[in-house]
Parts: sequence; C-alpha cells; structure tokens
Amino acid sequence: MKRSRDTNALISIGIVGLIILFGAPQTLDLFGIISLTTAVSLAILALSLGLIWGFGGILCFGQTAFFGIGAYAYAIAALNFGGSTGAIVLAIVVAGAAAAVLGYFMFYGRLSDVYLAVITLTVTLILYSVIRRTSGPEYKIGIAKIGGFNGINVPPINYPWDANQFLFPEDVFYVAMVSLLGAYFLCVWLTKSHFGRVSVSIRENEIRSELLGYDIRLYKLGMFTVGGAIAGLAGVMFANSIGRITPDVYNLYNAALAIIWVIIGGRGTLIGPILGALVLFYLTSFLGRQAVVNINFFLGLVLIIFVLVVPKGIVPSLVQLWDRRRSRRMTARSAKRIRRRGRSRVKEAAVEE
Repeated sequence: MKRSRDTNALISIGIVGLIILFGAPQTLDLFGIISLTTAVSLAILALSLGLIWGFGGILCFGQTAFFGIGAYAYAIAALNFGGSTGAIVLAIVVAGAAAAVLGYFMFYGRLSDVYLAVITLTVTLILYSVIRRTSGPEYKIGIAKIGGFNGINVPPINYPWDANQFLFPEDVFYVAMVSLLGAYFLCVWLTKSHFGRVSVSIRENEIRSELLGYDIRLYKLGMFTVGGAIAGLAGVMFANSIGRITPDVYNLYNAALAIIWVIIGGRGTLIGPILGALVLFYLTSFLGRQAVVNINFFLGLVLIIFVLVVPKGIVPSLVQLWDRRRSRRMTARSAKRIRRRGRSRVKEAAVEE
C-alpha cells in the first residue's frame, strides 16, 4: 500500500511539473516567466538542502556557499569559454568539488553537528566578505572581472551547437524547470537506493550503523557532495534568471532563508522544501510591494509558528492528517460491516426459531 501511494505521488508530481513546464510560458507575461524561473532555481537550492538535511542528517547552514560557487563558476567559465555548454558542467563540478573538500575535513575530522553547522555558515560569510573586496581591475580570472560588490554580468545560456544563439527567457525557464524535475527524480532515486537507505540509517543512529560495518564518514561525504553539486546547478539557473550574480547570494539572510524553506516544507521529504521555497518566494515578493509589514518580521513570525505549531512542516503534516482521516473512514466502514453481519445473524436466528 505504501509503495502504491509513493508511486501515485511521484506520478502526480511529474504531471503537475509537466503542466507547469508547458503551461506557464503560455499564460504568464515576460516578468512572470522571469520571476518563476528565479523561484524554480531557489526551489532547486531548497531541494539540495532538503536532501542532505532531511535524509543525511547534515544540518548545513551554508548551503548558499555552493549555490554562489556554482553561479560564479558559471559566469567566469562562460566569459572565458565564449559559451555556456561547458560552463554549466564545470560549475556543477566545481560546486560539488568544493562540497567534497569541505566535507572531507568536517566528516573525517569527526566534527559534531553543531560545529558542522557553524563551520558551513562561517565559510559562507567568509566568501561573502572576500568577494566583496574584489572590485579592483586586478581581481579577475582570465577575462572575467569578479567585480566586487557589483558582481558579474552573466552570459545567457546559448544553444550547444551555436554559441552565438542565446536562449530567450521562456527557453531559460524550460531549462530551469527540466533541471528541477531532473534533480527531484534523481534525489528520489538516490534516497530509495542502497546508498540512500544507509544514509537514513546513519541519520537515525550513527553508532549502530558504524557497528554494522558502514563507513559513516564516506556516506555523509557522498551525500554532502551530491547536495553541493545540486546547489551549484541551482546557482547556474539563478544567475541566468536575473542576468547578474553578486556577493549577496552569500549573505546571512539567504543562508537562513534556505533553512526556513526546509523547515516550513517539511524535513524528511523532497517535495516539501520545493513547495516551501516557492510559497515563501511569492509571499515575500508580494510583501515587498507594500510598506506595512516588514519582510524579516514576517519570516521570523512564520518560522516561530511552524516550529511551535507545525514542527514537522507542511507536507508531513498533510500526509499525517490524510492518514488519520483515511484510518477513521476504514474504521467506520469496518464497524458498519460488523453491524450488518450482526443484524443478519440475528435475523437468521429468528427465522430458525
């Protein structure tokens, strides 16, 4: 029964994703498409954090570090390569490699979860501080100037067979949405594989998993690396959606925002962080148009409410509510059947008498 429900959920998510993929460009204007592309790229970032935190038990406060590394790597590589095809692949590899290097020292150094969270956040803030100080003309990689706090103009994605033919915003949305669907189903496959099941067992009990013969450091490193690579992909899509990348992607606000997405959507799920990112993106965009409610106050209030009232998040709470209603219906149906059988037996006994 559980497998059937999971399969139906995956099919439903795929259908909804295809509807958005082909329907959004037909119904939204140019600004709406660009905003949705940005939201989709942030949803990929939320998915990467949902994977390593929800299934690997790794609380990373600095997931935006790999997000920014992927964005900057893409911009610098695209400017030097003269095209985006190899730059996209390189950006994902660089972000994954950065996660692997950082993860190696953290996991093989046997750091506790608290220190791991602090270190990842510290690395993110260091990147934010360092890149803001690279505004001079001497700070460049190849022909790409890093630009300091002004950032880098990002070359748009081009067709693989023609570096001079660039994608329109509608086409960039298609790429971003396909990337989100591909990353999501990749994460689903990964969590259902032997690697994913062992990672979940490590999340639940590290000592027991290690006593069973599993190298918990290696599994954590693998999960952390995959999450970093997906975050790098998100950075590539984000850079193309807004056309520019600045050091602000590393600031404390964005680092905390990624955590809030996962908490609201539901840790331990993959679709939850995606929904959390999409909902909060449009809510904060709406609140940004008015001057009555402060966005930071709103986000803090939402976080407190979810931590105290809905600690499991939206998706797990909805699933739990659905299961309760379903069990009540099944109990009511079984009670009716028992009553009917009892009445029929009474009638049969009366006829025999």
